[in-house]
Amino acid sequence: MDGWRAAAACQEADPDLFFPVGTGATALAQEEEAKRVCRHCPVREPCLRSALTQPHPPSGVWGGLTEAQRRSLVRRSHRRADDRG
Repeated sequence: MDGWRAAAACQEADPDLFFPVGTGATALAQEEEAKRVCRHCPVREPCLRSALTQPHPPSGVWGGLTEAQRRSLVRRSHRRADDRG
């Protein structure tokens, strides 16, 4: 287990909160609540870094970002790297 996980704010939350199902209003509200927990987390950066560096990107909210947001972040990062050449 990564050392940062013990200090994660999500340790006190329902794990299901970070894995919304669907795209409707309920799932979006759940996603926002998960992000609220992440905003106040002392280990948000290592959590996000972990999600971004796993060979199979994890589902759910990690480091305050959804799967789609993390994919977008990776694409932008690759584009910037390509532009620098």
